[in-house]
Amino acid sequence: MTTMNISLPDALKGFIDIQVQTGGYSTSSEYVRELVREDQRKKLEQRLSLLLLEGFESGEPVVADADYWNTKRQLK
Repeated sequence: MTTMNISLPDALKGFIDIQVQTGGYSTSSEYVRELVREDQRKKLEQRLSLLLLEGFESGEPVVADADYWNTKRQLK
């Protein structure tokens, strides 16, 4: 694991300290790691939503049944 130093205003540091005390985190690093993981997850979900929307808008729907997938496999 690598280390990163960040500068925070006193108010944000105080907020993090409170979150650690009340949120069941053992350290401020654990709390910040959780925030970063949550942000990653949120961005991945947003990307997936955009891709799904793009797929819905890409043309006529296709039934993806067993025959469809068997045909796709044969084209490889």
